Amino acid sequence: MGKKKSDVPVINIGKNGLTQNLINEINFQLEKHGMVKVKMLRSFREISNTDRKKLAEEIGKNIKGRMVNLRGMVITFTKS
Repeated sequence: MGKKKSDVPVINIGKNGLTQNLINEINFQLEKHGMVKVKMLRSFREISNTDRKKLAEEIGKNIKGRMVNLRGMVITFTKS
């Protein structure tokens, strides 16, 4: 059986943007659950001019996982 939608942790990127603490939390959740969703909140999008694809690539370079889906403002990563 696959993971249920409710089993996958969601991490929000807010007005503080992509910080080292956020990267650490993504890595922690990947180790614990094997999958994590990262959601770009409106507060982040309003203060940042970062393209969502570039953000996904930047996160991917800094975590122990890989991107498997980018839908709307939600990026899904799995443990690599």
